[in-house]
Amino acid sequence: MKNLFSDGTDKSPQRSLLRALGWTDEEMNKPIVGIICAQSEIIPGHMHLDDIASAVAEGVIAAGGKPVIVPSVGVCDGIAMGHEGMRYSLPSREIIADGAEIVMRAHAFQAAVFVGNCDKIIPGMLMAAARVNIPSAFVSGGPMLAGRVRGKKTSLSTMFEEVGAFNAGKADESELYDFECNACPTCGSCSGMFTANSLNCLLEALGMALPGNGTLPMVYSGRLALAKRTGAAVMNLLEKGIRPSDIMTEAAFKNAETVDMAIGASTNTVLHLPAIAHEAGIDGVNIDIMNKISERTPNLCRLAPAGEHYIEELNEAGGISAVMKELYDNGLIDGEVMTVGGVKLKEVIKNAKICDKQIIRPFNNPYSAQGGLKILKGNLASEGCVVKKSAVAPEMYRHSGPAKCFDSEEQAMLAISSGKIVKGDVVVIRYEGPKGGPGMREMLTPTSAIVGAGLGADVALITDGRFSGATRGAAIGHVCPEAAAGGVIGVVRDGDIIDIDITAGTINLRVAQNEIEERLKSFTPQLKKVSGYLERYQNSVTSASKGAVIK
Repeated sequence: MKNLFSDGTDKSPQRSLLRALGWTDEEMNKPIVGIICAQSEIIPGHMHLDDIASAVAEGVIAAGGKPVIVPSVGVCDGIAMGHEGMRYSLPSREIIADGAEIVMRAHAFQAAVFVGNCDKIIPGMLMAAARVNIPSAFVSGGPMLAGRVRGKKTSLSTMFEEVGAFNAGKADESELYDFECNACPTCGSCSGMFTANSLNCLLEALGMALPGNGTLPMVYSGRLALAKRTGAAVMNLLEKGIRPSDIMTEAAFKNAETVDMAIGASTNTVLHLPAIAHEAGIDGVNIDIMNKISERTPNLCRLAPAGEHYIEELNEAGGISAVMKELYDNGLIDGEVMTVGGVKLKEVIKNAKICDKQIIRPFNNPYSAQGGLKILKGNLASEGCVVKKSAVAPEMYRHSGPAKCFDSEEQAMLAISSGKIVKGDVVVIRYEGPKGGPGMREMLTPTSAIVGAGLGADVALITDGRFSGATRGAAIGHVCPEAAAGGVIGVVRDGDIIDIDITAGTINLRVAQNEIEERLKSFTPQLKKVSGYLERYQNSVTSASKGAVIK
C-alpha cells in the first residue's frame, strides 16, 4: 500500500517537497491518509476538532499509515441565523464537498477520515466521500451537554424561544441574560436532535461512522478514543479495499431514512440525504420514498425540540445502536450492509440494548405509529414540503387559517415582534428558497418568536425556506416549487385560507384552480440581485425537492 510518490526517479520532485515538510523515507513508504478537519475558532462544535483530528492521526500511525491533517471551511448556523450570513449556510455544503474533493485528488490521498460536526459540514463531507470514493470514515466532534437554567435543561432552541418570550413581554432582560449565559455550556454541536446531531447519528445508520459517533458528548474522553479507533478503522478499510460505494448503498440509505424517522431527526435531512445519494449515483432517495418509510416506521425518540430529553440522554439510553437494534429486530432495517468497522451492520448492533425505555421507546410502545417527519403535498406544494410532525402540537395536525404573507424573513419578524400575528393565522414567508433566498435561509428566529409568544399551538408557518433542526411547532418548510421559480406560494394573498392536514399529508390553498391559474399568468417572480458566490449558486441550484444540488 505504498503511496503514489514513494517509488521512481520521476517522483523525486514530489518527494523533495515532502522532505520540506519533514517527512522521512519511512513515512514516504506508508499510505497517505488525509484527515479533513473543519476545526475553527468561530463554531462551538468545531472548537476542539484539532484534538479529535490529532487522535485520529494517532490511530492511523498505530495502524501503519501516514496521516495528513488538512482544513475544511464551515458555517455556524446559529451564529449566521437571522441575518444575511445565513444565505451562505446551505451553499457552503457545495464548497465543502468541492474543497474536500480538490485536496484529496490533488494530493493523491489513499484514504480519508472526515472530522466535522455541524449542519452543512457533515453532508458536504459525505458528498465528497461518495464522489472521490477512496476508503473513508467519519468521526464527529460530538454534541455539547445540555444547558441548565433555573433547574431545567435547556438548549439553543430554548434560547431563541426566550427571545420570543422577551419580545412578547413574558420574560424580562435579566431572565433573558440568564438563558444567554447558560443555554450552551460546553463546546460541541447543539444539544438537541437538531441538524448537526441528526446527521452525526445518521452517519452510524449509513455505516460511515463507528458506534457512538452521533451521541457521545464532545467533552467525554471517550470521544478521543473513538477518534483513535476511527483512524485504525480507515486503515483496515484500505487494506480490505472497502470504499464508500461499498457502504453507502441504496439499502444503507433506506436504513438511514428509517432511523431518521425513528429518532425524529431534523427536516434538513430531507435536503441532505437526496444530495448525498445523488453523489453516490443512487436515484431511489427522494421525498416520496421518505414518506413511505415514515408511514411504516414508528417514532421511538422525542428529543429536544420535540421533547424534554437531550442527546447526552440518548447516549446513556443505548445510543443509535440500540435504536437500530430495535428496528432490526422488527424487520425494518437491513443488517447485511457493510460498515466502516469492516463488518456488517448486524454485527455492529448485535449486543446493543435499550437502557431507558422512556428515551428510546420499544417498538410496541412508540411515541407515535409513524415517523417524526412528514411530507405534505397539494396545490400549494405540488413537489412537496416537509414538517417535523413529532415537534407539532397534536391540535395543530389539522389547521385552516388566513394567510399573512411576507416576502422575507425580516418582514415576517417585524410583524411577529409587533403583535400583528394572532391565533389562527398562517404565516407565509416566501422568496427564501434555494434560488429565491438565495441560499434557503433557516427560519428558526420567526418560529421561535411564535413559540416564545405563546402561539406555538395556534399559528402555522409555511415557507419555501427551511428550518433549523431546533424549530418546533407547525412549521412547514421546503415548499416546492418555490416562489422564485414561479411556485403557487408566490401568488398567495393576505386573507386566503390555507388548509393543512399533517396526518393526511396535504396542504392546499383554498382558492379555485382557475383563479390560481389566472394569478400565475400575471405573476412575475422576484429574483434578488446578488454577487460573488451567491450569484453563481443562484444560477445553478436545483429545487429543494431534489436536494438543492448544483446542476
